[in-house]
Amino acid sequence: MEAASRGAREAGGLVIGLLPGASTRDANPHVDVAIATGAGEGRNVMIASTADAFVAVGGGYGTLTEIAFALKRGKCVVCLDSWDAGLPVRKARTPEEAVEIVSAELTAMGEDADPE
Repeated sequence: MEAASRGAREAGGLVIGLLPGASTRDANPHVDVAIATGAGEGRNVMIASTADAFVAVGGGYGTLTEIAFALKRGKCVVCLDSWDAGLPVRKARTPEEAVEIVSAELTAMGEDADPE
């Protein structure tokens, strides 16, 4: 999460962290707005309900639940070295390709994929 936060901030994005714990002090240093949910793993449902699209990186079970909740809500999911076997997700080989896929999907859905 820290690497994703750093990349988003370096690209000029506003980084919002939905934290599983009850303290905003748990946010990484690249988070601009920290929201301490106190919901533990339940925050994965909040993330899946809030984001328009997802890039899943890594293969932990938390990532798998986020993918499942996102797919259940009809969201675009792109996997980059993550869970993808048998799942209706898009696959990317590089972070740049993942961003291109998400941008194209959001544009096709009528979302503003480029805020500038």
